[in-house]
This record gives sequence, C-alpha cells and structure tokens, in this order.
Amino acid sequence: MTKEQVLLRMKDYTPFRQAVWRACMLIPEGETRSYKWIAEQIGRPGAARAAGTALGENPFAPVVPCHRVIRSDGTLGGFSAPGGPGAKRRLLKKEKAI
Repeated sequence: MTKEQVLLRMKDYTPFRQAVWRACMLIPEGETRSYKWIAEQIGRPGAARAAGTALGENPFAPVVPCHRVIRSDGTLGGFSAPGGPGAKRRLLKKEKAI
C-alpha cells in the first residue's frame, strides 16, 4: 500500500488515531521517537499511553512505522505485530536505529 492510499484509508478511523499515525510517519528511517513525543506532536502531551494503544492497532505497517516508537526510558516497549518485541528489535537493528 502506498502512502497516498494509507492517507485515504485513515479517514475511516478516529481523528486521534489519524493524528497518531501521521505523527509516526514523520519518524525517519534509522531513528526512534517516544510515545511521549508522538503525544506532544499531536498536541496531547498527556496521551502517551493512548498513543501507544493507537500504534498497537496500526493497520498500516510498514507505511506507518510504529516499530520506531519506543518508551521514554529508551526501552522498546510493546509490539503487536507477529514476533512481538523481538520483531521490533530486529526491525530497529536492520534500520541501524539501535
């Protein structure tokens, strides 16, 4: 699925989820950001946990690269894709983000 197709399909979801997923799309390959960063980017600084939930339900991977979002303390946090946090670690290593 292309970025343009994802943006069109996002309209079927809540404005909050759309904002979270769009913010996630801003994270460059090879870099990570925190759930807190995502929440701040969308103007909801207290919504880091809700942002994590939205990312956990991301139907648009890899266009929305939710594997690039980690906890503020630098640990990986969860990952809902097959393989869980181990898969997240492998993806981040492949991108040289960790």
